[in-house]
Amino acid sequence: MAAVLEGLWNGLVQIVGFWMDHLIFINIILSIVIVFFERREPRTVWTWLLLLYFIPILGIFLYFLIGHDFHKQHMFRTKEIEDAIYSAITKQEEIIIRDEFEPKDPRLRKYLDVVLMNLEAADAVYTADNDIEIYTDGKEKFRALYEAIEQAQEYIHIQYYIIRNDELWQPFEKLLVEKVRQGVEVRLLYDSMGSRTMKGSDWKRLREAGIQVGEFFPALLGRLQLRINYRNHRKIVVIDGKTAFVGGFNIGREYVGLDPKFGYWRDTHLQISGSAVLSLHIRFILDWNYATKQNLFITDRYFEEYKEVCRGEEAVQIVTSGPDSKWQNIRNVYLKMISKARKNIYIQTPYFIPDETIMNAIRIAAMSGVDVRVMIPCKPDHPFVYWATYSYIGDLLEAGAKCYTYDNGFLHAKGMVVDGVVSCYGTANMDIRSFCLNFEVNAVIYSVQTAERLEALFLEDLKYCTRVTPYLYGRRSYLVRLKEQFSRLFSPLL
Repeated sequence: MAAVLEGLWNGLVQIVGFWMDHLIFINIILSIVIVFFERREPRTVWTWLLLLYFIPILGIFLYFLIGHDFHKQHMFRTKEIEDAIYSAITKQEEIIIRDEFEPKDPRLRKYLDVVLMNLEAADAVYTADNDIEIYTDGKEKFRALYEAIEQAQEYIHIQYYIIRNDELWQPFEKLLVEKVRQGVEVRLLYDSMGSRTMKGSDWKRLREAGIQVGEFFPALLGRLQLRINYRNHRKIVVIDGKTAFVGGFNIGREYVGLDPKFGYWRDTHLQISGSAVLSLHIRFILDWNYATKQNLFITDRYFEEYKEVCRGEEAVQIVTSGPDSKWQNIRNVYLKMISKARKNIYIQTPYFIPDETIMNAIRIAAMSGVDVRVMIPCKPDHPFVYWATYSYIGDLLEAGAKCYTYDNGFLHAKGMVVDGVVSCYGTANMDIRSFCLNFEVNAVIYSVQTAERLEALFLEDLKYCTRVTPYLYGRRSYLVRLKEQFSRLFSPLL
C-alpha cells in the first residue's frame, strides 16, 4: 500500500512539475487562442491576459473552468418546425416593411423597428392576443402557479435554474406527483449548477413517481461542475399550451421571504395566456430536447391550434438569447428601447454590469433629459457582483441618472419600462453574464396597460428605497472604493 501511495505521489509531483516547467509556454498558447481565435470584447480579452500573466496558475485554472467560448455553437435544432416559424416571421416582416402593420394602440407604431429587429435577429414571433398577470410577491406567484397546475389536464412542462428541497419545494413535489397519478404528463428541467444542492436521490424519487426529469449541462461524477459559465438561467412553466409563467422567481425558501439573510424577496414574474405561450413552449422544448436527447417536436398535440380563441389584447414577443445565439438578442432589445426613450426609463436589476454600449446609451439618455432611474438591491447575494454593480452606479450619477437601493429585503426583479408604453421583463439581468454567457428568456411587451402597471409598481417600490445621491456616493469609505475597483476589474468575467 505504501508503495502504491508513493507511486501516486511521485506521479502527481511529475504532473505539477511539467505544468510549472511549461507555464510560460501554456500562457502563450492560451493568449494566442484568446486573442486570435475567440471573438471576445477587447476588455474581456485584456482581463484574461492580465490573469494569465500576473496570476498564471490561477489564470490557467479559471480559463479551463469558465473561459471556454461556446458562442455561436449550434446547440439547439428546430428543423421539425423551422418552416412554420420561418413562414410566420416572413409574413410579419413583409407587413411591417410594406407599412401595413397597424398595432391596436397608435403609440406602438414607434416601436415597429424593435418588432422587426426581434423578428429578424431572434426569430421572435409577434402575437397580439395575450393576457398578462404580474406577480411581485413569491407567495402570490406560487399560489397562482399551483392553481394553474391543479387545473392541468394534459401536460405540465417546468424549467427552473434553481430548485431547492425545502418547505417550498416539498408541497410542490406532492402536487406534481398527484397530477401524474391523474394521467397528466409532467416534465421537469433543471440547471445542474443552479440546483446543485439537490441530491441524486431527490431526482430518483421524482422519476420513480413518473415525473420525467432533465438536467442541463450535468456535473461530472455527480458533483464536479466544470462549466460555471453557460448556465441555463431560464424559468419557464407551460401548462396545456394555454398558460405560461416566466420571470425571476426560482424554487427555494428565499423566494417566498423565508430566508432571514435576505428577508422579503421582491421579484417580477409574468403569467401569460394567449399565443405567446406557444413561443415559450418552443423554447422549453428546445432546451428539453438538448438536455435529454429526446425530440418532443414530433408530438403534434403540443403544437395544435388553440381550441379556445384567445381574447387578450396585449402584444408580446418572446425573446431568447444565449452563447449559441448569433446576436445578443435581449441586450439588443434593451439597447433599442433605451435609444427610443423620450420621457423615462425605469430599470430594476439585482446586477448592473452593462457593457460599454449599453452604459453609453443610458448616459446619453440621461444627459438628453430622459428621466433615467435605476434600482438595485441594498445588499449583496454575490459580493463581487454587488460591488461591481455599485461602481457602475457611480458612472450613471455623473450623467444625471437617479439611482436607488431597495431597502425592503432583496430586489431580484429584472427588467425595464420605457415611456409607459413598452416593457421588457424576464430572466435576464442587466449584466454581461446575462447578455453573453447564460441562456435567458424575456418577454417584450408592447402594451400601455402592462407598462403603466409596471411603472406604478416601480414608483411604489421607491417608497422603500434610499436614493444614492452624488453626495452620498462620494462619502463611501476607502474600503468600499477598493472593493468596487477590484470587482470592476473582473466584471467581464462576473
